[in-house]
Amino acid sequence: MLLDEVFERLDEKKDRIIEIRRYLHEHPELSFEEEETAKYISDFYADVPVDNVETNFGGQRGVVVTIKGAKPGKTIAIRADFDALPIKEETGLPFASKNEGVMHACGHDGHTAYMLVLAETLAEFKDRLQGTVRVIHQPAEEMPPGGAIGMIEAGVLDGVDAILGIHVMSNMETGKVFYRSGNTQTGRSYFKLVVQGKGGHGSSPHLANDAVVAASSFVMNLQTIVSRRINPFDAATVTIGNLDGKGTFNVIKDAVTIEGDVRAISDETREIVEREVRAFTEGLERSFRVTCDLEYKNDYPVLYNNPEVTEQVRQSLERAEIPEVDAVLETPPQPPSEDFAYYLEKVPGCFFYVGAAPETGEAYPHHHPKFNIDEKSLIISAKSMAAAVLSYCGGSENE
Repeated sequence: MLLDEVFERLDEKKDRIIEIRRYLHEHPELSFEEEETAKYISDFYADVPVDNVETNFGGQRGVVVTIKGAKPGKTIAIRADFDALPIKEETGLPFASKNEGVMHACGHDGHTAYMLVLAETLAEFKDRLQGTVRVIHQPAEEMPPGGAIGMIEAGVLDGVDAILGIHVMSNMETGKVFYRSGNTQTGRSYFKLVVQGKGGHGSSPHLANDAVVAASSFVMNLQTIVSRRINPFDAATVTIGNLDGKGTFNVIKDAVTIEGDVRAISDETREIVEREVRAFTEGLERSFRVTCDLEYKNDYPVLYNNPEVTEQVRQSLERAEIPEVDAVLETPPQPPSEDFAYYLEKVPGCFFYVGAAPETGEAYPHHHPKFNIDEKSLIISAKSMAAAVLSYCGGSENE
């Protein structure tokens, strides 16, 4: 069967996948600044028998590759992101980042590496491939508004029947692949509140209006949103990541800036949190006689996996009997947000997960300066995506 032959070819290239991942890991670039990474990706395809390579897609360094099978069929898009994070690496790896203060701390180097080699392999078999595969190399997943929006606006999903994506996960066991149907990752919101009071001398608080006290009340009241306004069987978080109240010990601050992060697993919950944040802001003005300037932005949507596509992915993974995969399991909802959700608002699809916990040592979380993955997850990712793609495009004819 075609799938078996694709697996054999991928096995021949698995060391190359690791080599590519390590090169990219050494040369990370921040969101919307991935000039050299984009060039590396486009150069990779120079001698690969794909049908089309579009660079600077959407005007933001995206690379889109088209592989047309010899037989008619559906068009499926597969996506890998390639940006890094503003983190100083502390892994001690021999291939650690050479760009000071920038690190692939989320696995996007691995996503790009497996996707490049998978695309090359599918192109080598395109005379037997049914349907069309559109390979999306996307920049800037980490930084709102995210790279997906620009690529969608530029038409990357035109004519696409479904889209698939994978994320390697350091907190999931290597050898296992995970899926979930329906709402799968949280939507994200950001808010910034400037509380304006009246400054003064620490010895005369009655002549001032302390913005720190007002801001502190706001922070504490926010904690009741999740505990008292959200259904206990739903999920949401409200985090204050910055409270700028720094000043001199004997001076009453006239203004404080608060920045917060909101995550919610449903649009309804997202709306409740925003409503309550705005209500507490209005209450703060009345209770403390301060003025408030609130900026509230909803960015990455709730990631919704289409049930039919997800079920097809699950079945294809189980039928494929990938030697490196011990189990295909359902996962609970995932707390982080992901701009792949924008694609899923436009076309049906599935975003699923490949376990990548290191075999030895601590499994550090994503965005940690010591984050690392088990590189066996890369061949698993390539084979898992191959199985899902061939099943969707042509069913048993491709498998």
